[in-house]
Amino acid sequence: MWIFLNNAFLSIVDKGGDGTSLLVRARKNGDIESVFPGAQVTKTPANDYRYRARIDREAVAQAMAEAVRQIQYLNFKGTVRERVRHDAYMGVWSVMYAFQNEHEGK
Repeated sequence: MWIFLNNAFLSIVDKGGDGTSLLVRARKNGDIESVFPGAQVTKTPANDYRYRARIDREAVAQAMAEAVRQIQYLNFKGTVRERVRHDAYMGVWSVMYAFQNEHEGK
């Protein structure tokens, strides 16, 4: 699952482990900690996602639910303060907009 937050981009998968935790991955240093303070993050330069942490599955679910509860904006893109992150998200938005139009016959 890809999660785009205004202060973090995360990829969350069930890779390895015993099913009680999830592997939370990030491309930018600090993204995991911004959502999961105190997480034991490992830097893995040889992997496609450079930063990884194993987080309790219920803690991940609670953090995602809290992120939803905190929504108070009319437009997500406007809440992304970091310019580089905003531009990266706009790139994804643009690709998915083209995808939508391609599949809607526009």
